[in-house]
Amino acid sequence: MVRTGYRCQSGRMSETWPAHLAVGAVRFARPTARFDETLTFYRDDLGLPVLAEWRDKDGWDGAVLGLPGAPVHLEVTHHPHSPPPPAPHPENQLVLYLRGPEARDTAAARLTGRGHRPVAASSAYWPERGAVLFPDPDGWLVVLAPWVFGVDPVPRPPSG
Repeated sequence: MVRTGYRCQSGRMSETWPAHLAVGAVRFARPTARFDETLTFYRDDLGLPVLAEWRDKDGWDGAVLGLPGAPVHLEVTHHPHSPPPPAPHPENQLVLYLRGPEARDTAAARLTGRGHRPVAASSAYWPERGAVLFPDPDGWLVVLAPWVFGVDPVPRPPSG
């Protein structure tokens, strides 16, 4: 049994993957027009470990980033002859649920110390709950949220 710790739409906590879907890991892959800059952002600036990397494999460059042993990965790829990636949308987000405001502040300070600046969210949801957003080199957003989804209560927006 794989424990997930999230609430399904019915509001009940789901404890397992569906029996017909024996998922062991999930990888989100996306193209980038700026492979070296994007890899630097996620690997060096944000600090995600590189789990796999390749150059010129059938013309493709790529990297898989994530936390060792974690079942969720981000893959970025680049091929010089592929169509350009889609333009980023404000809802193209990689949300990193961090273990509290101090962890959020530490991650944000690392990014700002490396020359990145936070940007405004397209909706009030994230800033009202204490999250900070940074664009990657392609303009996709990384959300640093100060709570762990499915474990911690979602921070309530300030009343006013």
